[in-house]
Amino acid sequence: MKRRILLVDDELAILLTLKAVLEINGFEVETATSAAEAKSKLKSAEYHMVITDMKMETEHAGYEVVRAARKQAYNPATAILTAFPTLGGEWQRQGAQSLLVKPVGTEDLLRQIEVLLINHEDAKQRDRKAAVRANLGAASARKAV
Repeated sequence: MKRRILLVDDELAILLTLKAVLEINGFEVETATSAAEAKSKLKSAEYHMVITDMKMETEHAGYEVVRAARKQAYNPATAILTAFPTLGGEWQRQGAQSLLVKPVGTEDLLRQIEVLLINHEDAKQRDRKAAVRANLGAASARKAV
């Protein structure tokens, strides 16, 4: 199964270059050129990961995309892509799990994406197991009453 990525950037050259790199390396990639387009796509399809530029329609349009992604039931991994890495820890407080700095080398980009996807899937598995344990504990507590 190919992993699906939503790639969001208003700079067409960057968008098409990253799309080609990711597709050559086995990802299925959809693109959006604005936060508004990305938010629409997040509602109409499921993605394993969302990579969004920070500055598009506004200085912090990328945060809008991250917040919209975090609201999806399918819970994609999220990363901010920026040429201006002066965000401090704000990107984490806004819900992004990774900060990718442009320009990023192909090998480094792929490594960072793989690490994020693996860590994100591990966290989702832990959350599911914790939910199952909580449900089992609640069910046995009801039986004991």
